Amino acid sequence: MKVTYYGHACVLITLAAGTKILVDPFITDNPQAPLALKDITADYILATHGHNDHIDDLVPLAKRDKIPVVCIAEMADWLAQQGIQAHGMNIGGSYAFPFGHLKMVFAQHSSSFSKANGENIYLGEAAGFVLQADNQTLYIAGDTAYFSDMSLLKEDFDIDLALVPIGDNYTMGIKDAARCVAAVGAKKAIPIHYNTFPVIQQDPVKFQGMCSPEVAVILAPGATYSL
Repeated sequence: MKVTYYGHACVLITLAAGTKILVDPFITDNPQAPLALKDITADYILATHGHNDHIDDLVPLAKRDKIPVVCIAEMADWLAQQGIQAHGMNIGGSYAFPFGHLKMVFAQHSSSFSKANGENIYLGEAAGFVLQADNQTLYIAGDTAYFSDMSLLKEDFDIDLALVPIGDNYTMGIKDAARCVAAVGAKKAIPIHYNTFPVIQQDPVKFQGMCSPEVAVILAPGATYSL
């Protein structure tokens, strides 16, 4: 399993068989993105929630390449109305997909999509995912605050890698993100969702120091980490 960071909260997971899973596609208006939307290819899309800085490119990309989307049920209904194949899940549920086993887990955050005319579309609850594939376990925290029940994941999963937001203001900050990594027992952690906009400027080296250099892996946009 390989994880490539495209900036903000957009990552591409590439499995040993070559399957590509894109998480939270935000490329076109992402100042950190090291490539253009035309350069993106994927077999599946995972969407943690409906905010524009996570799914702004989801509809055009999914329509262009007929990519199935895995997301919360309300978002799946919205996507289906636009002719997009979507597999709706809900928090606590799990499903065996061709690429691996996926569980949708709780995240503390809001979720809506803002249209150009200012209308907000409610898209269900925000969520995270636990992906088991290639004999590895990946925790995708999504946009979330820290909450004590994160520790329950440690009881059910041996998490090899966690993707955790550190930007603060809208999500966990550095201290809470490090607490999250410890709570879930992740062997490695990649910080995401920071430095995209001025309000979420953070120093990932500080996060690395709080987790320990052996645990935290800092990726520049475009860089890849192999498990």
